[in-house]
Amino acid sequence: MRPLRIVSLLSAIAVCLLPRNADARDRAYQDVNQTAIVEASPTLAPFQHVRFCLNYPSDCKSNPTELERIDLNAETLELLRRVNSSVNMAIAPRLKGYGPELQDGWRIAPTSGDCNDYASTKRHTLLESGLPSRALRLSVVKTSSGIGHLVLVVATTRGDLVLDNLTDSIHDWQNTDYQWLKIQSAADARFWYEIRTPTRISRSSRHVRLADR
Repeated sequence: MRPLRIVSLLSAIAVCLLPRNADARDRAYQDVNQTAIVEASPTLAPFQHVRFCLNYPSDCKSNPTELERIDLNAETLELLRRVNSSVNMAIAPRLKGYGPELQDGWRIAPTSGDCNDYASTKRHTLLESGLPSRALRLSVVKTSSGIGHLVLVVATTRGDLVLDNLTDSIHDWQNTDYQWLKIQSAADARFWYEIRTPTRISRSSRHVRLADR
């Protein structure tokens, strides 16, 4: 039981925050730095994500032929805004316990849930909308107050954008107050990596549009 206990301890970092009042204004995303999240060393997947993949195997599949970034245009930005806002409204915030009895887990579209459910539901919804799995990556962060939190990162040709249950606004990942800890692998949605210093996106980066999938 000791290895399971260690895994549970390391993966329970995303304990979540309940939503604040959503931003009243829908602020447009402004591309400034065009920097990307970069994977470092492989790390343990959150234990609850392992359970999630057993319950929702189609959400943990990866297609190696897909590109890792979507073309950020008016259409895709509106889709991201709509999904972020609608999921934030649809799920009532609720604290969940992830104890040794494993009574709670990450769920898609529950009536109530925590940050893990919000982020997983947004990823599922965007997958159903035709966006590539490789561009949709769950990420564990730590807030300025030291609380674990889960968000969805969408990799675009103009930077990595954050869909968060704490706000209806879409932000570049570096325009947050978060400490970025680990992220779902782009190559295989079942695996996770630590996050290292970002690099600038190449101008020759290939684009992928909604119609491509």
